[in-house]
Amino acid sequence: MRHLILSAAIPALLLAAAPALAQNAASGASSAASRTPAPHFPRDLSPAGVAAADDHLALEQVDGAEAMAFVAEENRKSLAVLTGDRRYETFRREAEAILTATDRIPTPRFLGDGIANFWQDAANPKGVWRRTTLASYRTANPQWETLLDIDALSKAEGKDWVFKGADCLAPDETRCLISLSDGGKDAVVVREFDTTTKRFAADGFSLPEGKHRIEWLDRDTLLVATDFGAGTLTESGYPFIVKTLKRGQTLAQAVEVYRGDQSDGGYGVSPSVYRDKDGKVTAVIITRPLDTFRSETWGVAHDGKTQKLNLPERVGVYGVIDGRLVFSPDQAWSFDGQDYLAGSLLALPLGVLGQTRLDIHIGRDTAVIFQPTARQALQDVAVLSDAVAAAVTDNVAGALTRFRFEGQGWTATSINVPANLAVSLGDASKSRGEVFVSTQGFLVPPTLSLANVGAATLTELKSAPAKFDASRDITEQYEATSSDGTKIPYFITRPRDMKLDGSNPTIMLGYGGFQVSLNPAYKPEMGKLWLERGGVFVQANIRGGGEFGPDWHQAALKENRQRAFDDFAAVARDLEQRGVTTPRRLGIYGRSNGGVLTSVSITQHPELFNAAVIESPLVDMLRYQDLPAGASWIGEYGDPRIPADAAFIARYSAYQQLRPGAAYPRVYLTTNTRDDRVHPGHARKFAARLGDLGYDHLYYEDTAGGHSNDADPVANARRWARHYVYLSQQLMD
Repeated sequence: MRHLILSAAIPALLLAAAPALAQNAASGASSAASRTPAPHFPRDLSPAGVAAADDHLALEQVDGAEAMAFVAEENRKSLAVLTGDRRYETFRREAEAILTATDRIPTPRFLGDGIANFWQDAANPKGVWRRTTLASYRTANPQWETLLDIDALSKAEGKDWVFKGADCLAPDETRCLISLSDGGKDAVVVREFDTTTKRFAADGFSLPEGKHRIEWLDRDTLLVATDFGAGTLTESGYPFIVKTLKRGQTLAQAVEVYRGDQSDGGYGVSPSVYRDKDGKVTAVIITRPLDTFRSETWGVAHDGKTQKLNLPERVGVYGVIDGRLVFSPDQAWSFDGQDYLAGSLLALPLGVLGQTRLDIHIGRDTAVIFQPTARQALQDVAVLSDAVAAAVTDNVAGALTRFRFEGQGWTATSINVPANLAVSLGDASKSRGEVFVSTQGFLVPPTLSLANVGAATLTELKSAPAKFDASRDITEQYEATSSDGTKIPYFITRPRDMKLDGSNPTIMLGYGGFQVSLNPAYKPEMGKLWLERGGVFVQANIRGGGEFGPDWHQAALKENRQRAFDDFAAVARDLEQRGVTTPRRLGIYGRSNGGVLTSVSITQHPELFNAAVIESPLVDMLRYQDLPAGASWIGEYGDPRIPADAAFIARYSAYQQLRPGAAYPRVYLTTNTRDDRVHPGHARKFAARLGDLGYDHLYYEDTAGGHSNDADPVANARRWARHYVYLSQQLMD
């Protein structure tokens, strides 16, 4: 996600009819399913009515006795089926070899005069934070120096620490804020680390567990948004107050700089400090989210006073160059007599953005860095000292461009990258004028390069070895036609000599939300465990994502959510019409917001699929706002506490739409007890409701790892083995 919900009440008569309306099939939904009433559908769509109709509320208690007993029994049954399969140990071994391989490309970040990397393997499953020189990094066998060993730290402190990143103070970057999660949660503790002594600083900053938003202001001052005590968090559990914290102070002594409101949505107020190549502060910006995507942008002056900037509410801010703020409006926007497209990249003087005049006459050539065509979208932006680098997709194929202000406007220079691959930007260094660039494709392993942005050149540093045999496979791009006529692109990766007789086991991946783009990516575990065994992989670029910019995302927001589901179903039908597969051999996979997609797809279109991996999912969309941190997503889905919103959400919410007599396939639900982003109650309740209705299903809940599943590569290998055993059982057997 670029930045991890209200409407007027409808008349009482319509509210009373809402359950009946919601029972009707949405656009394109299965007519067979819509004829059978859902027995657990709430008679009243108010929060109280929804809760009254829910007989599994106890499963929302994360560590509750009833919930834990349910998890233990479901895990016992599912592990017997999955790990007892003859393929499991082979899959686990192959996945672990990939995830712990020492020939992976170490993801680099600039650190002072050198390069830092966080590394996990079989010997250090929790990982080590380490550094080397750029010259050494370029070699086949860099000489690494360990800064912090997370395995050793966890053992010494008796904690299940998961490394969540280091924020180091420019320009020397010897003092770093280390974020550590207990068990993989989003909430972290923060400790200051000294890279010169390779120890936590005795006089360092230290913050208790929380969902903090922290920035260095200077060596002895932080900008902190966190839990400052009772009444200082939004209903989503995120902060809305920013304070300065001096070295040696407690949080109670911090001085307030900015205050939003407890009713704010989104992911909490966030400070950002922008610096020049020498580490001097050029701007301090505070973003106050109003909901998931709308926000106010405030500037902080040297005297600490704040001023609201004249920016659109839907905006992404990328940095400062020569006194200009670089940003991208996610909505059509007018300023100073000029109109700007959603998804464009702009640069306007900070001083001007704080004025209220509309006759400044800056001019479009001065302001516009990049303006997309209908099939283009910004993906990544790096702001350097005298240039801007941007990764852009054109019909989901990547390109890299340098933009420089020359004379009276911005000039664009292409930086050559391989064609028809995804292009993403890594860490950037203003002092060096460089940014790391990664390219990859479904069948092409990642290559890491270093771009000299000023010279517009790219130097290859490392290329990952192939982890599966792709010699027999090809990738093609097609389009399906959705229910409203919109063309939906998708990629197929398949055996080159595959027969189009509908017999091919196929996995279809989708997401469709939060302006997240599903670009081509090398998935080694998928290639090894699926493609090498003759499977087909499909990636659908449905609406709700960011593949074609903000409009593609906003086309599936709130009351238009059904479009994303219809797009996904259209791709499934197109695969059948092309002879790629049939419903008997077609399975779907989605996690997080993709869990909304997959659970709804199964309930609306059981006739299209024979498998679904529904991972870390949102499923109960009529109560998601009450399950932390659900209320932060109201801008995406709508607010079920508002009658009009509840009516359209109820039409698709999979938990309430489950019904007897439908031909649901045996689904595999999986989540994590320590997931504090998407509550495990969603998956638990869906599994329980399936069981109530007599449907065969699998449910497995891991006890550590959090939402991102990056805590332990060895555990992650077991996770992928379970996934592919299930998919093989459903689609290949």
